[in-house]
Amino acid sequence: MTGYNSNGEVATSNGNGHSNGHSNGHKTADYTAQENATMCSRDCCSGPGGSNKGAATSCTEKKKSGIGNGEKIIPTPQSLLYPYEVIQEIADFITKGSGMRPKIGIICGSGLGSLAEIIQDPKIFEYEKIPNFPVSTVEGHAGKLVIGTLEGATVMAMQGRFHFYEGYPLAKCSMPVRVMKLCGVEYLFATNAAGGINPRYAVGDIMLMHDHVNMLGFAGNSPLQGPNDPRFGPRFPALVNSYNKELINKAIEIGKTMGIESNVHVGVYSCLGGPNYETIAELKALRMMGVDAVGMSTVHEVITARHCDMKVFAFSLITNKCATEYSDKKDEEANHEEVMAVAKNRQKACCELVARLVREIHSNAAS
Repeated sequence: MTGYNSNGEVATSNGNGHSNGHSNGHKTADYTAQENATMCSRDCCSGPGGSNKGAATSCTEKKKSGIGNGEKIIPTPQSLLYPYEVIQEIADFITKGSGMRPKIGIICGSGLGSLAEIIQDPKIFEYEKIPNFPVSTVEGHAGKLVIGTLEGATVMAMQGRFHFYEGYPLAKCSMPVRVMKLCGVEYLFATNAAGGINPRYAVGDIMLMHDHVNMLGFAGNSPLQGPNDPRFGPRFPALVNSYNKELINKAIEIGKTMGIESNVHVGVYSCLGGPNYETIAELKALRMMGVDAVGMSTVHEVITARHCDMKVFAFSLITNKCATEYSDKKDEEANHEEVMAVAKNRQKACCELVARLVREIHSNAAS
């Protein structure tokens, strides 16, 4: 059985009524008030529009039909949408099906699915065929998990990620990162297509992320909300050094050898909820905060990765320049077609950067 100790952490029972968590004898205030409530099923509130594949009756439908009448139905806390045991089941399905335990995980951003296509001897899993796995609904996200070798290293790559604006909670958006961890992944490479706020950035440039501004977190939304399971990581993870400095410096060196050093920058990324693009006032505010590029992903994945002690490398492909001055010109408005076109034109350079960095990690581990 699963319960919670006085620190709000998950504690599992050994079946004899004894818990492996610590308690001071008092229930946590957050859950005392809910002890008479009925928590909805994991599938009820975790998918787009409040449903998932094969979802049970939703909270709203229960209330309309009178099911659970007289009971208070509460949403499942984000951290409990995918308990450790469910993540382990997904990881086991992938490792047994592929016969491999990858060391490096790659998340392909919009239009950057070709990163997964350079993997050799691939084992391909369609998201919809992986038990308890979400499906991607956005153009440019193929919805496939690819496992194989790249520059001698065993890697796994997501051709398609999950976004908050698709209706998924952040914990579900970043759940694949925990799957990667339990598959054996030690390094996370996260890529994205982003709008350039920094006036020095040009379309097609690559920004290596050295920090982020978590706007969704400012609003109180986190993939770590709810009781913490210490098997994944600590209750209060530090994020000061989220992006691995050694990998950033190595990527800068690789950019020089590729002859693209003038197109490679180091900057700060921010994730907004989307799906709408930002207003000019919002972009000006972000720039005042020190943000260089903005998108709708990555940050919650990085938080989840650092929570479970993975080393993180991330970069943004600048697919459009954000308009920070008012204008009536229609061509200054961002659009998804432009994002996809730029990503397609720059995918060769992005693939080479990733491949060379993977080679560095693999060679250092072998030496």
